Amino acid sequence: MSAPADSPTFPTNGRVDLSGRTFVVTGGNGGIGLGMATGLAQAGAAVLIAGRNAAKNAAAVKTLKALGAKAAAVEADVTVQAECRALIEAASDKFGRLDILVNNAGTTIRKQPQHYTLEEWKLVLDTNLTSAFLCSQAAYPAMLEAGGGKIINIGSMLSIFGASFTGPYGASKGGMVQLTKSLACAWAKDNIQVNAVLPGWIDTELTRQGRKEIAGLHERVLARTPAGRWGDPADFAGIAVFLAGSASDFLNGTAIPVDGGYSSQG
Repeated sequence: MSAPADSPTFPTNGRVDLSGRTFVVTGGNGGIGLGMATGLAQAGAAVLIAGRNAAKNAAAVKTLKALGAKAAAVEADVTVQAECRALIEAASDKFGRLDILVNNAGTTIRKQPQHYTLEEWKLVLDTNLTSAFLCSQAAYPAMLEAGGGKIINIGSMLSIFGASFTGPYGASKGGMVQLTKSLACAWAKDNIQVNAVLPGWIDTELTRQGRKEIAGLHERVLARTPAGRWGDPADFAGIAVFLAGSASDFLNGTAIPVDGGYSSQG
């Protein structure tokens, strides 16, 4: 069975062409989200960023437009169902369709498990996992109308193994992998592929704070990572383009580590 006629193609120069496609990335105004947004924008897709910080949203849109992309931003709290639905409607209103959703919004609180409050647990789970469910649910009708779509969920290597100081975060990211599989099974018949990316130790605002809070973290990461460095948000541009394009049309329900080899070691 061949791919739909309007699927993104590989031009003769070898670059994926996502022209005419629209994507939404939650938490896309910095870090991994902006790294993915940059890759997708460079491939020709129109970009709608969702974030709660207006100043960061504006700066990210400026960066993407400087690359020649069609880009806009929406202030949204993706833990609220109505705001998730409004976000998807905004993508259709601004760009006429929705093809790709990147569920990237996330947070963490680092404590030993006995010290978390219930409110802290709920904050991390709602931000990291419930938001992905709500946004995916909101995106489903728009992707049906477009004839299919791609959902990219941002998990973590902490869905593979544990850490004493990230109980709620690890639980949310393990849940993200299982949610990915469930959505992939449910929506494959609708030509919607759902996959997860599992970042390793990436140089972002969250991990910079972690290096301040956890003594020796920087040295341990470098010692265990075969690549010998922390990841950069730009390292996620390629995987985003691959999972958004037609090359991944038969890839569904997977969880792909992007961690410089960190999780490959016992």
